[in-house]
Amino acid sequence: MDFNKKMKKKIIALLPARFSSTRIKKKLIKKLRGIPIILHTISRVKMIKNVDEIVVCTDSIEIKKIVEHQGVKVNMTSKHHKNGTDRIAEVARKLKADLFIDIHSDEAILDPKNVEKLINFHLINYHFDIVVPNKISNKSGGENVVKVIPNPSDNSIIYFTRSDAPYAFRKNKKTFFHHLDTISFKPNALKMFSKLDQGILEKMEGIELLRAIEHRFKLGTFSIKTSSFSINTIKDFKKAKNYLKKDQYFKKYNY
Repeated sequence: MDFNKKMKKKIIALLPARFSSTRIKKKLIKKLRGIPIILHTISRVKMIKNVDEIVVCTDSIEIKKIVEHQGVKVNMTSKHHKNGTDRIAEVARKLKADLFIDIHSDEAILDPKNVEKLINFHLINYHFDIVVPNKISNKSGGENVVKVIPNPSDNSIIYFTRSDAPYAFRKNKKTFFHHLDTISFKPNALKMFSKLDQGILEKMEGIELLRAIEHRFKLGTFSIKTSSFSINTIKDFKKAKNYLKKDQYFKKYNY
C-alpha cells in the first residue's frame, strides 16, 4: 500500500552535496560509467514512487550547474557546515514537508525500493522523530561500521556504537545491525537536531545521531536487505563500477 498517496503526505528528498572530498578528489562529479556520481544518485531517487520533490543542498556552483541541467532543484548552502545533516537542515527550514529523507549524494547504487520501505515505515510509525534502517549481518565490520542497538519489542533504538555489539555471548549466534546511511526525519526533529550541541556520547563514539538519543528524541529502526553503499574510497568506486554492469536501475536512466 502506498501510504503517501492515502494520507496525502508530502515527502522531500534532501541530498547533501559537499564539493570538497579527501579520499577521492571532486568525488561527486567524478564520472562512473560515463555519468557523474551525483547524477547516478539523482536518477535513482527519481525512481522512488513516494518522493514528491528532490532538492540538492550544496556549496558548489559546479555541482549546481550539473544538477540543474537535469531539471533538479538546487539550494545553495554555507561552506562551513561540519556534516551533511546541518547542510540539509539549513534547506529544510525553508521548506514544508511531512518527512525529509536524507540521502547521501554518493549513493550511486541506491535501491529506490528500500527508500520506499523507509518512507512507508515512518508514515505508519509517525511517533518516531527519526527512522534509521539497518542491515542484519553476522560480521561486525569493525569500528568503521556503526551498529544499531534496537529494542525488538517496539522497533525503537536504544543506542548506536562502533563496538562489537550486541555482544555475542554464544559465539555462533553473532548478529549485528549495521546503520544504513539513508535517514528519515520529521521536520521539527531535523530542525531541532541541527541546533543542538554535541553531547559526551557523540564525541566519544563519533556518531552524530547519538546526539538525538542524548536529547531524548524518539528513534525507530527496521531491517532491510541491501547491497547499497556510499562511495568513499577508490575501492568503493571500483566496486560500484562492477556492480553497475548487472544493475537493473542503471539500465533505466534517461541519459
